[in-house]
Amino acid sequence: MNEISFSQRVKEEIISRINSSAKADACLYGMLLCANSLSADEILLLTESQAAATFFRLNIERICGEGCVIETEAEKSDGSVIYSLSVKNDSERKKLLSCFSIGDERKRLKESYPKPSLCAYMIGGMFLSCGSVSDPNRDYRMELSMPNLELCNFLGLLLIERYSLTAKIVERKNRQVIYFKESDNIIDMITLMGATSSSFDFMNVKIYKDMRNKVNREVNCVNANIEKSVRAARRQIEDIELIEKNGGLEALSDELVQTARLRRENPDLNLSELGEIHTPPISRSGVSHRLKKISQLAQKIREEEK
Repeated sequence: MNEISFSQRVKEEIISRINSSAKADACLYGMLLCANSLSADEILLLTESQAAATFFRLNIERICGEGCVIETEAEKSDGSVIYSLSVKNDSERKKLLSCFSIGDERKRLKESYPKPSLCAYMIGGMFLSCGSVSDPNRDYRMELSMPNLELCNFLGLLLIERYSLTAKIVERKNRQVIYFKESDNIIDMITLMGATSSSFDFMNVKIYKDMRNKVNREVNCVNANIEKSVRAARRQIEDIELIEKNGGLEALSDELVQTARLRRENPDLNLSELGEIHTPPISRSGVSHRLKKISQLAQKIREEEK
């Protein structure tokens, strides 16, 4: 048996938090609005979530009577199961549309439904029908593939005006897709729909990834600085050896000779560490100043050799 996806876990948790008929109705309303087909001729929902399929069937039967939903299963090539649920009769379909004040082309005939306290359950129902969210270990993305532009705009405006959640919209295969790529917005959406445990799981993954990325950046920065120091030390030692080869080391001051000797003996030390082993110790800028003088002398020798 395949392990369920993070998206399916979110859907299961959304359903598990519904504990009243009013909340169930608001959720079912959202599911119907975004079902694969919704008209007096056909009401059809296709889903890979067994929990969503069961919720859809039980709550339609609660309203229209037991046995009014036909449910079938089909296995996909990847081993997952897709559930198909359709409402049998014209009278039952019309009853559902009338019950929720849904007109032709999924038109919401009762703008005041659901009341503000139940809007989150309607949004959860929309997600159950047409939504998905990526596993945060792989990617940050949540999307709802809406059946038409009017519903897409309705949901987008609701999210920004009531919950300060700004979504992006793109058209894909004749459907309007409303999506989030920002991790904080996805966490807020999951929480809004009632899947608080899943939102905490998402948050924990995000924190871990952020910390890992921070450590990687710091390690890369340290490695880059080490590489830079190594290259600089190598050039400094080459300068010292060139001066020595040309008999110029004796002409240097005692301070420069000491710095040259210590640099050649300690190629792995940075300038601050190199300054500390001088007698007496000198500052980082002092070491840098002496090495620049040595470099200038080496450059003069190179120019004379040309």
